[in-house]
Amino acid sequence: AVYTLSDPRAEILKQFSRHLAEKKGMVKELDLIESVERLAPEVFQNERDTDKPICANVDLYSGFVYKLLGIPADLYTALFASARMPGWCAHRIEECCAEDPRIIRPAYKTVSRRTPYVPLAERC
Repeated sequence: AVYTLSDPRAEILKQFSRHLAEKKGMVKELDLIESVERLAPEVFQNERDTDKPICANVDLYSGFVYKLLGIPADLYTALFASARMPGWCAHRIEECCAEDPRIIRPAYKTVSRRTPYVPLAERC
């Protein structure tokens, strides 16, 4: 879904991150992130010359929560991707199996060569 007024996941994670930031003594960093969330819609509207509303999504807070939890920054991308892989796979399956052709985001263009399917039992 594309959220225009608010991302309910971000709202929940923001509350959690506030609680955790207070425990970890990192409230000033969270205040900065919340300032970005508050100011960014107006900046985007001015820069793009549009009145289309935007809001922060869950990822504005997820990286900060990873930091609060002491997760090494090198793992952030892997965590981000692994959390989304089921959705990405579902999109691709829908794209390949849908009877009516449709565009499904995110756009996908393979750069790999076509290879025949090899059943699991026959793989090395």
